[in-house]
Amino acid sequence: MRPKRFPAALLCIALAVPPAASAQARAASGAAPAAQSAEPPLVSGPVESYADPLVPPDIAQGVFGVYGGAQSRFSGNFALNRGASSGNGIDNSGGNGGWRAPITAQQLPDLGSGGAGTLTPQAERKLGERVMRELRRDPDYLDDWLVRDYLNSVAGKLAAAANALYIGGYRPDFDLFAVRDPQINAFSLPGGFIGVNTGLIVTTQTESELASVLGHEMGHVLQRHISRMITTGERSGYAALAGMLFGVLAGVLAHSGDLGSAIAIGGQAYAVDNQLRFSRSAEHEADRVGFLLLAGAGYDPYAMTTFFGRLDRASMSDTGIPAYARTHPLTGERIADMEDRARRAPYRQPHQASEYGFVRARARLLQDRSRSEYADEISRLRSEIEDRTAPNVAANWYGIAYGQMLLERYDDAAQSLAASRAAFSAGAQAEGDAARSSPSLDVLAADIARRAGRDQDALRLAEFAQTRWPQSNAAIDMHIRTLLSLKRFAEAQALAQKETRAQPDQPAWWLYLAQASAGSGDALTRHRALAEKFALEGAWPSAIRQLKDARDMKTIGYYDLATVDARLHEMENRYKEERLDEKS
Repeated sequence: MRPKRFPAALLCIALAVPPAASAQARAASGAAPAAQSAEPPLVSGPVESYADPLVPPDIAQGVFGVYGGAQSRFSGNFALNRGASSGNGIDNSGGNGGWRAPITAQQLPDLGSGGAGTLTPQAERKLGERVMRELRRDPDYLDDWLVRDYLNSVAGKLAAAANALYIGGYRPDFDLFAVRDPQINAFSLPGGFIGVNTGLIVTTQTESELASVLGHEMGHVLQRHISRMITTGERSGYAALAGMLFGVLAGVLAHSGDLGSAIAIGGQAYAVDNQLRFSRSAEHEADRVGFLLLAGAGYDPYAMTTFFGRLDRASMSDTGIPAYARTHPLTGERIADMEDRARRAPYRQPHQASEYGFVRARARLLQDRSRSEYADEISRLRSEIEDRTAPNVAANWYGIAYGQMLLERYDDAAQSLAASRAAFSAGAQAEGDAARSSPSLDVLAADIARRAGRDQDALRLAEFAQTRWPQSNAAIDMHIRTLLSLKRFAEAQALAQKETRAQPDQPAWWLYLAQASAGSGDALTRHRALAEKFALEGAWPSAIRQLKDARDMKTIGYYDLATVDARLHEMENRYKEERLDEKS
């Protein structure tokens, strides 16, 4: 990552909202976001509208922590939730019926509504969006739609359980994304953004184990630990909080993952003592919330205990302490608490989506960077099949096919994908499942054909994938890319335009719209699309330049000119606002 811009961006935002009045004023300013003219609601309803007589009325005082282990990466370590509960081609069966036991019966700590912090949900989301701009520029950020779709589908089921159980004081739009990092870790950022290391996906053995970690991170978000941290930080001195944040960011950039060392860099002993003490309480709180989400969404309630226990054992081995165990300290008390809750939870046969195995295999290849590493991973996947140690043969063949495609061995990739389909179909028949395919299989088939230059096959397969999985962003993305490769710009432009309306916060759709518009000779739409893409990336001067170029076009009509002028005014105001934040 850029060693200077990233800490400066996050610290200047944090320092811009210390007083409650400033945070309130900023949230109420009505400034439009970069990608649309009217700021969308950041919660699914009023913050206080989810009160339930079973939920304790106040937040436990003095309970906060670094926001879900954000210090864990970017490599030590610092996605869209469309159709998350039922779309993206992911099987979200399981539900949460029959698991509506009163929250008090589950012996939750005094969680409360999370509304006592000075950082409003709107300001928290804005902070998260600005941090995400920097993360998207990092080469380890994986903009892989198949992985993002799957992670958000799991988050969608967990969020539905939170709604049903009235957990949390507000409803953020969770956006999960993957990071190329073999360390076993996950981290949450302000506003509902959650990063998941590929190492975590690969290390889990079931979907329920993965969901248990995601539920824990979502617990940090739902309980608003970042807002409560800032509130407590103000009580102990804002300078101390600033030093603590600087230390955490220094640890992130140094790939540390060691919270104590990171905070020590900040040089504030008082903050160190309180941070270490309160983070344990926050982890315990997130455990309990995560457990409720896990069981309420129909996953295996023992998964959290199983996964945490495996990490605890690994921390005592010669391989060193896993990053997750360092940034989320595992204690015997935490594990025992989860075991006790799992024993008392009603038994349900957990359902595992077929996409889990394919995404896990894909993550194994995404961790690699070179052709030799791809070849080694293919060999390992093949050996597991031959030795009969592969937990999911279809997924192993899928990983082999994906690796062979990356090595440009397209005929071999097509054969391996056919083997994956055959194994998947046989397994589905054995389990009485009617499923005969998945988004991962269909999208990879189109991708292999497209890269191999089989244009008509690629288009047919891409159209078929989107028809079969209409809510899959991966299928839509593949269809647009295939249309652009075939120079069918008008069709690509129409499809990209539809996606920018549905998801204006995704830079990829605006880029595709700009490319398709350039190909079809629509200069006005190209300028406007590039402006929105640059704005989402925080490149305000470039965004403003594109709109000025659009405004100066001789062929622009009256209504288009008025629209461009209004958007230009919004972007210039946002740019001035962020420059003032940085100067602060």
